[in-house]
Amino acid sequence: QKRKRGYFSGWQGGDPLGTGKGGESIWGGDFSDEFHSEAKFDSKGILGMASRGINTNRSQFFITYSKQIHLNGVCTAFGKVIDGWEVLEAMEKVPVGKKDRPLTDIVLESITIHANPLAN
Repeated sequence: QKRKRGYFSGWQGGDPLGTGKGGESIWGGDFSDEFHSEAKFDSKGILGMASRGINTNRSQFFITYSKQIHLNGVCTAFGKVIDGWEVLEAMEKVPVGKKDRPLTDIVLESITIHANPLAN
């Protein structure tokens, strides 16, 4: 779990090893990027797939702390926060240290998935 500054503003998770380099997809390997014109990094709270490059998605994902339009067409946007903004704001305020990693772990204990989180 880490928060990057500069290029990207958000929280990254989904690595069971906690190194930022681990994690497998449910298919056992990489899976392809999916881009849709209505799925954009145009606001705070957008969920996206973290990857090592084109079509290298696995288990890691991120949640943006602000608009990140430079990620459109680069990372797959697959959802957005629609409730619990106070949790995202608390995550954003966690102090970070070396390599922009939080000084205390951020653990998401539960989430609710709606059928179409990108619908208005």
